[in-house]
Amino acid sequence: MTKFLLTLHVLAAIVAVGPVAVAASMFPPAARAAGDAGERGLTTVRLLHRICRVYSGIGIAVPLLGLATAAAMGVLGDAWLVTSITLTAVAAGILAAFVLPRQDDILERLTADGSVERSGTVQLAMFTGVFNLLWATVTVLMIVRPGSTTGA
Repeated sequence: MTKFLLTLHVLAAIVAVGPVAVAASMFPPAARAAGDAGERGLTTVRLLHRICRVYSGIGIAVPLLGLATAAAMGVLGDAWLVTSITLTAVAAGILAAFVLPRQDDILERLTADGSVERSGTVQLAMFTGVFNLLWATVTVLMIVRPGSTTGA
């Protein structure tokens, strides 16, 4: 059962978090370019935002499956896992509090007047970078697992 849960956890991370990380990273430059690209540019920005929204909702499965896997493995109290859970919560908070709302604001401005301030996209890019860095750190912790008996 542990291998099955771990497989679902990893697949969910790849399928859900990967698209959010990529689409969120593409959003700021696409938003800056959208003003000059007309309706096609706005369509691209809308699509990237939709990917971020939909896949972040699907991404809730990642920590749930991770907790089920950790419980099955008996590692819920291990420091690497507690750190991973904390970093995952911080990443989710950044996505929910800073990335998605800023994307909403930028999309509204683009829809209203076709322009966006560079400072807004720069801040969004910064928060997106922090989100991605946190997920990369969690991924490394999941692979390396300090104290692991797998020899990694």
